[in-house]
Order: sequence, then C-alpha cells, then structure tokens
Amino acid sequence: MRVTVIDIAKKAGVSQSTVSKVLNNYPAISEKTRDKVLKAIKELEFYPDLIARSLVSKKSKTIGLIVGDISNPFFSEVSKVVITNAREQEIDVIISDTDYRLENLEWAIRNMIGRRVDGILVASVDRHDTITTDLEKKGFPIVLFNRHTDDKGTPYVVIDNERGSWLAIDHLVKLGHSRIAYISGSLNFSTFHQRYEGYKKALTDHDLIIDPGLVYSGNTDSLEIEKFLRRILFNKNPPTSLYAATDQLAMIVIDLLTKIGLDVPADFSIVGFDNIDIASNPHINLTTISQNKQKMAELALEKLLNIINEGNDDLPYQIILEPELILRSTTRSIRENN
Repeated sequence: MRVTVIDIAKKAGVSQSTVSKVLNNYPAISEKTRDKVLKAIKELEFYPDLIARSLVSKKSKTIGLIVGDISNPFFSEVSKVVITNAREQEIDVIISDTDYRLENLEWAIRNMIGRRVDGILVASVDRHDTITTDLEKKGFPIVLFNRHTDDKGTPYVVIDNERGSWLAIDHLVKLGHSRIAYISGSLNFSTFHQRYEGYKKALTDHDLIIDPGLVYSGNTDSLEIEKFLRRILFNKNPPTSLYAATDQLAMIVIDLLTKIGLDVPADFSIVGFDNIDIASNPHINLTTISQNKQKMAELALEKLLNIINEGNDDLPYQIILEPELILRSTTRSIRENN
C-alpha cells in the first residue's frame, strides 16, 4: 500500500499541513518538528508524489535533454555533465536520442512537453530546423548547445567551430603539410558546416589550393569513408594529412589507414575535433581540437535554469566558446618522414 501524507502526519503526531510544509521546505518550521517529520518519512519509506507537487508549484523539477546519438562518445559525455550538475540542484533529466532525424526531434519535444518538463536542452539540431525556434517564440524555455540553426533565433552555447578548424589546419601547415583532406558528416549541421568553412579559410590564409577532391561530407559509414580514402590516397598527388570534423571520425580513419597499410603518424598525420575522453588514451593519443565540452554543457544548463527560474537570463543570448588545440601524437612533420 502506498504511504500517504496522512500516514506521515499520524506517525509524527503533526498535522497534514505541517508535513506538506516540511516536504516543500518552508522555513517557518521548528527543527524539532522538522526532525520528527523527516524521521517518520524515513521509517515509513515515503516517496512524494512529484506529479501532484508539480501541479501545485507549477514546476516539475525535470528538464529534457535531446542528443543526436547517445552512442556517440561526445553526446554521452556531455549528457553525463548535464545529469550530474542537474542532480546537484535536485533536478531530474529525461534524455531522448533523435538519431539525427527530424521526426524523432519532433516526437522527443512533444513527449517531453507532455511530461511537463520545465525546459529543454537540445544538443543536436539541423541548420534549417524551425521546431526549436517556434517553441522559443511561444515562450517555452529552450536552449541549444553544440549546434544551432541558421536563423539563430534560439539561445545557444557553442564552440567557435571555424576558429577550431583554422587551428587544426594551421598546425598541419606548420608541420609542412600542404595537401590536407577534410572529412565530416552532413553539412546540414552547423558544426560540420562551420568546420568546413574554417578549413577553407585556413587553406586560403596559408595560400594553399582548396581541392574539392580532398573533401568528404555526408554518410559516415566506414565503407563509404574507406572508398574515399582509397580514392585520394592512391592517385598521383595524394594528401599527407587529414582533418576529421570529429574525434569519432578521426578514429575510424586511423583504423582504416591501418587496414590499408599506412602508419599514423609516420605515413600520415591526423587531427580530430571534440577531445572526447578516449582521444587521450595512450593507444590513440589523438591530436585534436577541444571544444571544452564540460563548460559548454554546464553553461547551457545554467542558462536554461536561469530562464526557467527567472523568466530572463543574465548570460548572453548566444555564447561562443574558444577552442583549443590539443597536441598529441597523431601528427608529425613531413621533414621527419624524409
């Protein structure tokens, strides 16, 4: 049988209203009375009806978190940051995975609103999406992070992706590389689009030719990536390095290069983007661009909670963090190879 407030009141020898005040952290309760109620709650193993409480307070103490693919280490790592920091503030997090599909994003948002979440964090959104923008216009608390839409009509926290790409290419050029390939997912996402723009800008700034034949974007299936690698590596003027728009892609490339018979970095240099935890594993030791994922997730959560609790926000409407080049052992000077 479910324990009720009435049972707690009888056990503690107080009124039901006193139990309610203790549960809702009213300050005008003596420590002695509070201790009696809390002791009764523990002994009877009482669990508050959070739905009923939310109807009274107008707050569910729950937020939604929507990611692109929870199996992607980047999304799982930022999700952990959000969950940990939300838990410290006694806020629950409902997570949904869209698999990068618009219909799944629509379903996730509709489902979360139906569950009365106080607000939603979205870590993966298409550049042309209008769902999140429309929701924000209706006054629902929503914050994007990692990716944003082209119209930038919703609050967001992101890294300076163009600058990150520039740092990656600048590093490779300083090592003597002039034929640098680029690989990413769909350019329909702001992360990949901006990283590609940064790649082109860096090549231009260093007076290097932008060769469309060295660029791959779209389906990140390993078979398609292998076809691309074999095409660019076995021609008259192959690249000597590659910049991957995510660490996950960089590690797929390293594995495929090993399969082809090339050594990283002795035969080929690689830079990734994200600085996921496994990138620092000594067996991988990937040179990469850090987008400070922990700070990004923390700021996105802080911004959302400010909007939920205050109705406004002291943080900037749009926050762009600075990237950082993390030097490890997957890049090497061409001169060392000669």
